[in-house]
Parts: sequence; C-alpha cells; structure tokens
Amino acid sequence: MFLTISAAGGAGRPATDLGFLLHKHPEKAQEFSTSAGPAHVFYPEADAERCTVALLLDVDPVALVRNRGRGRGAAPDATLAQYVNDRPYAASSLLAVALGQVFRTALRGQCDARPELPARAWPLRIQVPALPARGGADVVHRLFEPLGWTVEARPVSLDEAFPEWGDSRYVRLTLTGSATLSAALRQLYVLLPVLDAAKHYWITAEEVDKLLRAGDGWLAGHPEQKLIVGRYLAHRTALTRKALAHLELARLAESDDSAAEELDNAVDDETDGENAPVPLAVQRRTAILTAIRETGATRVLDLGCGGGQLLDALLKDQRLTEVVGMDVSVRALAAAHRRLHTDRMPERQRARLTLIQGSLMYTDSRLKGYDAAVLSEVVEHVDPPRLPALEYAVFGAARPGAVVVTTPNAEYNGHWESLPAGEFRHADHRFEWSRAEFAAWAGGVAERHGYDVTLRPVGPEDPVSGPPTQLALFIRRTDRETTDRDDKEAVA
Repeated sequence: MFLTISAAGGAGRPATDLGFLLHKHPEKAQEFSTSAGPAHVFYPEADAERCTVALLLDVDPVALVRNRGRGRGAAPDATLAQYVNDRPYAASSLLAVALGQVFRTALRGQCDARPELPARAWPLRIQVPALPARGGADVVHRLFEPLGWTVEARPVSLDEAFPEWGDSRYVRLTLTGSATLSAALRQLYVLLPVLDAAKHYWITAEEVDKLLRAGDGWLAGHPEQKLIVGRYLAHRTALTRKALAHLELARLAESDDSAAEELDNAVDDETDGENAPVPLAVQRRTAILTAIRETGATRVLDLGCGGGQLLDALLKDQRLTEVVGMDVSVRALAAAHRRLHTDRMPERQRARLTLIQGSLMYTDSRLKGYDAAVLSEVVEHVDPPRLPALEYAVFGAARPGAVVVTTPNAEYNGHWESLPAGEFRHADHRFEWSRAEFAAWAGGVAERHGYDVTLRPVGPEDPVSGPPTQLALFIRRTDRETTDRDDKEAVA
C-alpha cells in the first residue's frame, strides 16, 4: 500500500515545513511497526519549493490470517482468498490505521515546535496509486469534491494487454487543493476505508468515537454523510444510528452562525446609534441570567453551549460556583476555550469552569446533581422525532432543580424584512414553534417529569405576534409538593 502527500512552498514558507508537522525529518527514512506490517516513511523530494512524503505499508496477508486466528473466539480461515488478495497493494482500512498511528500528532493538528503551522492551509497534492472504489469513480468524486478537492479518479484496467476485459474496481486517485494537513489526514483516515467498504478489523463502539473525532469540522455537513457513516461502521445498525444522532446535533456547531447572529442583532436602519435597541442575543442572555438568579442556583449546566457566549456571561456572575458547558462538537468546544481564554484564565476562575463533550440524545451521568440547566436556542435544531430522547436525557435522567429553555417564536418572523416568508431564522432549524406550540410542548414536559413551568417573553413584544424569543422556566417539584398536588387533584 502506497500513498504520497506533496506540499508546495512559497512566500517565505518553505515546503520542508511539512516535516515539522509530520514530526518526520525529511533526511531520514523511518520504519514503524503496525498490526498489518511495517510502515515506512520517507521523502522522495524535499526542498523549499516542493516536499513530498511517502507512506509505504508492507502488508503480509499470511501474518494477518495467523493473527486473526489467535483472537479470542476466532476461527482460522484457510480459504485461498485469505492468502491471495489485494491487501499488500491497494489502499484500505489497513492504510488508514497506519496513517492514524504513524502521523498521529499531525492528524490531531499538534506541532509543539512550530505551533503556528497546524492552522496553515497548504497547497496539497495527494496520490494513491491503487484505491478500491466500490461504486466506481463516481463515488470517489461524491466523497471528496464536497470537501473542496479537485479529484482525478482514473479507473485501472484489469489488464492493459486486454482492454476488452474492461476496468477493475480500482482507481488511481489524485487530490489537489488547499487544506490544513490535519483536515486532509482526517478525511483520508475516514474515506479510505469507506471507499474499500471492507474494514479488516472488528467494529466496536469505539469506532463511533474515532469517526466523530476524525470527522469533526467536515462530516456533519457532508452531503454523503449517511453513506460514509454506514460504510465506516460496516452498516452496524445501532452504531450507525448513534453516530448519525451525534452528527445531527453537531450540524449547528459546524455551520456558520453569523447569519443567525446578524438576524438577532438586526436594528432598524433609521435608528441612530445612541438609541439603538439592545441586540436580541444580549436580551436573551440577560433573561436567562435573571431566571437562573431567581432559582438560587449556584451550579449550572449550559447544554449545547456552542462557542461559549452564554458561558462567558454565566462566569461573570460570581454567585455561580460551578459552570459546565457541554456540546457534541469538539470544534465548538475549542471555540469556547478560545472565547473564554481558558489558557490564561485566573486559577480561581478556571476552577469554576468545566467543558465536556457529549450528546443530548443519550443519558449522561455527568449531568446529574446540578441546580439548573440551560437549553438556549437548542431544541429547534433537533429533528422532532428525537425530541423525546432529549427530553428524557435532561428532564428524566439528569433532573436538575431548574431548566431554562429558549427558542424562537415563529409568529414574530415577519418582522424581519431580511427573512423571506416561510423561511426559518437559521438554515439548521428543524422547526420553529408558535407560542401555542411551545406552551403545549413545555406543559407536556412539565407534567411528564414533575416540574412546574412558566412562560416568559424575551425581546420587544408585539401585540399581535408576541416576542421574538420565548422562554420557559421549569422548576422541579419536591416529592412532597408532588404528593400534595396529587392529593388535591384527587379530592377535587
């Protein structure tokens, strides 16, 4: 198996900086041990103008069969296909494993020696001489072109001496484009086994975590997401559903929020700066903080924290002794770290803050025992059939003392001239509720899980269409309150 990555230099940036990113010196040939066989890393060319790194995986198919037979509960397979196959020659999941192992640090986007390099977009050229492509060259284009690559996928003939035999299922792949090295490696790590569609190791729940980590920043919005997830996880139904549920929530964090923020902050052009209204986003955070203070909470969860705007406001309230932000997207959490400057935050302040990765589609023991939780502009990003799962994870399993939920009021949308009729405020919104619909949902949640709920307007309230944002404050009943209420209803 063979793969090359070439980078072009220029503008005072030598191409040999690629060696710093890969942690592999261009003047050395190195060998690494992998489960499939030795992996060799060397540089066919390395100068200021152009640098090429090659990864050669020397696969021993006989050793693979023998190792498989030693696994717990494994039965040795002595069929000829296990010994005579394409594994030594064609890129597959084995090469992806080698990429992840040999270039682990570069894949993660880390470079301690030159910390500015991982964020640099490089003019890259990636070549894979023999790539299995189930579905043909068309699938290769569908997978790589949405990521910004110029794709050349030339079918390999079965035998050049006999063109009438037609093409094989292999292609010679060449990708050209501009990308960070980390993004390119993570895309290859996922898409090489997807194209082969035959992973050569056992699929476990850990593969979901690997997929989400490698797919962070590009997979959530990929038009072939279901194909990628299904093939990567060998169409294991439970694992595929779990991965797709995580990616569904990640879409918000991966999308550009600027349009929604601009809409929230829009002011009348005729209003001068002195009398300009407070942006809706600020009013919303103020309303949330007011509700939190009313509950007396000191330990608060921000669920679906995104880039950390609300976390910043919560941390400024010194009455809060613990603030936890959770999001499904690693990229969103990284943005929150940057916004909050956690790297230079005072130690006492840093001790109050925790950022964790997780999905609201599943119960999470880390969320139990808190005084209050906030779901700010979160529920409308969830497909309606999945709302019961979110509801149970928050109100049924975590059961904080109070929950604050904010969501757009669909009736108010006509007040924004920049918003076309019938359109949602954000491209990722799955729905937007009217006041009656939100009240019905909130009332049902409160009744099912033992909470009392009050609804409040946020922003300027129109006499006909109501406020732009609606807020629900849920207060959990104590066991005694619940019993007393049930008794009164029984008497009535």
